[in-house]
Formats: sequence, structure tokens, C-alpha cells
Amino acid sequence: MSATSELAANLRRKQTTLKAQIGALSARQVLEWLAAKFLQYLRLSRDQIRGGRRLVKRDGVWYVPLWLPIVIAILLASSPLWDDAARLAIRLSASAIHLVGGAREVKLAPFFAPAVQHWSDEINRWAARHDVDPHLLATVMQIESCGHPTVVSNAGARGLFQVMPFHFAAGEDMLDPDTNAKRGASFLQTCSGASDGVVGLTLACYNGGQSVISKPRERWSSETQKYYRWGVGIYSDAIAGAAKSDTFDQWIAAGGGGLCASALAEVKR
Repeated sequence: MSATSELAANLRRKQTTLKAQIGALSARQVLEWLAAKFLQYLRLSRDQIRGGRRLVKRDGVWYVPLWLPIVIAILLASSPLWDDAARLAIRLSASAIHLVGGAREVKLAPFFAPAVQHWSDEINRWAARHDVDPHLLATVMQIESCGHPTVVSNAGARGLFQVMPFHFAAGEDMLDPDTNAKRGASFLQTCSGASDGVVGLTLACYNGGQSVISKPRERWSSETQKYYRWGVGIYSDAIAGAAKSDTFDQWIAAGGGGLCASALAEVKR
């Protein structure tokens, strides 16, 4: 079987999962999510864009020629009906070229709150260290603490990623940013694995525990339903490189503004 045929077969096997993943998203969010998923499978990076003129699979990793995302961007840009997808593909192509040049840091979307932006270097470092998407890590920080490093919830969740005490090892400083990020990222990975990488379910799991993954959404708590809605919207806008996010603005209006004000005062100390 050729590399292209094998990739196509793998994608077909994911069809059922894809339908479940995109069912609750808008058309634009679907396009953005699919593009992000496409890059996840193809693993665009400076070390992996060495496939020459064809797809190559080595040790379970697809090596992708640089021309592929560029061609996709051109094709999509040829139709105004695909304007959103074209802009996203062009941004992704530019990101691939940026990676080839040697820069690996992800610039957070500008709509993230100032206190979250304060942690942008650390978010990139934590994401690389723990193999987590930095945009997803930033989204979780945004919703959980808005970048407040010492906040403690009424339920006992602590720190930047509002990690529950039972996730920490004995003697660990739960409010230490590095330790908090390590434990938060570890649970995020657990949720991603349990949800087969579905971002919305990963976020719901982070908020409500792994049991929510097997439950119909209408049986989730209202908090988890809101968390899913905020998280999917903010993350979708972040990976699209949007300058503004309506979902973020709605989250701020729904009560996030007070948390962000407190967070900003804390990080400015």
C-alpha cells in the first residue's frame, strides 16, 4: 500500500469519531478544527518536513513536504466560499515555514487576557516539556485562573490550572507554577487520551472528570456544559489566530472579568 493510500485508509477509519467531534461546532469551527487535526496527524515541524515531493512514513510518523500546506492554502483561497478556511490554511502554512526557519514558540492569540499573556513564555515551555498544545494549555489557564498563580477555589482547586490536591505528590508545592503546570498538563493528557483527542471532550473531562466522556452532554453538570462551550470557542479562535474572540468576551461578561482583574493585580506585584 502506498503512503498516500495508507493515510487515506487511516482517515476513513476515523470518520465515525470525526462526526462525533464536529457535531456541536459551527461551520467555521469545524474547518478550523479539521485543519488543526490535519496538522496533528502530519506533524509539521522543522525536523519532519523532509519528505521531498511525497508523503513518507517512518516509525509511525508522517513526514510531509512543505509544499503540501501551501498548495492547500492556494486551492482554498481560490473560492470565496472557503474564505475562513483559506485564511486558516495560509496561517498554518506560514507557521510551517516559520518552524523550518528554526523558531518553535507559539505566539498566543492577542485576545487572551493580559495576565495569561504574562505567562506566554512559560506556557510555551510547559507545552514543549509536557507535549501539550500551547493553545490548549492557554485556554485552560484562561478559564481556570486567568493567570492568577495563587488562586484557590471553593472546591480546593489550586493555582494557575486549578488542580485538585489529589493530583499532587506528597510534599509538592501545589501553588508553584512549574509544579501546578506539570500536574495540570498530566491530567489534560489523561483526558485527551480518554477522549481520543477530541478537544471539547478533553476540556469537559478536565472540568468534570473522566466519567463525563461516556455520558450524553445533556447529563453533564451545568458547569461542565459551560466549560465545554467556553473552551471550544476560545480554543477554536486561538488556533485560528483570531485577534478577537466573541466566546472570550462572553466568558468575561459572564463573570471572568473579576477573576482577570484579580489575576492582573497579582502578576503585577
